[in-house]
Parts: sequence; structure tokens; C-alpha cells
Amino acid sequence: MIATAKIAASKKTPTTEMQVTSIRLETDLKERLKGLSGNQGYQSLIRDILWDYVERNERGQSHQLAVTDLRATIPATAQRDEVCAITGEAIALHSPMFLGLTLSGQFVPIGVDSVSK
Repeated sequence: MIATAKIAASKKTPTTEMQVTSIRLETDLKERLKGLSGNQGYQSLIRDILWDYVERNERGQSHQLAVTDLRATIPATAQRDEVCAITGEAIALHSPMFLGLTLSGQFVPIGVDSVSK
């Protein structure tokens, strides 16, 4: 989940009010970030990722997603015990659930009560 309030605030902050920080990245990582960032620029993408990490950890929810982190949901049936990626609640074997496609392209288990229909 990207913390939209913090990210919105960080995007409005003029770069002249930001501190310069040096970070060493592997060439492949930097190129992949550039590819993912589109018109946003890879440094802005890195700031967004860092804000997301900080926000999740401050809330103690580093493992959980928000509904806004999903591109789509697909109805499914749990083939084993699962944990909802949004609420952290259990999804029992053979229970209805959704597979949520995240913004990063991963499928995660989602409880049926965790998303509006």
C-alpha cells in the first residue's frame, strides 16, 4: 500500500526543500526502477517506495495491503488455509475467497469480506 497522504505531501515538496542523500544501487536495479517509473522518474519512485515502507512499519502493518493496492480480484476457493493480505484474517480451506492482483503483478489471497463487491 502506498501511503497516499504522505506521498502527495512529498510530491508537493519542492526539491529545494529536500535533503540530498547519496545511495548506491546496482546498475540493474537502477535501470529496472527507471523502467518502472515512467514519466515520474526513478528518484520519485524510490521516495514513494520509502514512504510506503515507513508508513506500513509505523502502523505495524508491513505485511498488509490496502484495497487500493489491487488491480483486480478473481473469485476463487482456498485450496489450503490462507491469510487475507488486507486484514490478516484467516481464510479456511475450501472457503470462498478472491485472488487479488496487486499493482506489482502478484496474486495474493483476499477474504470475501475485505473488498466491496
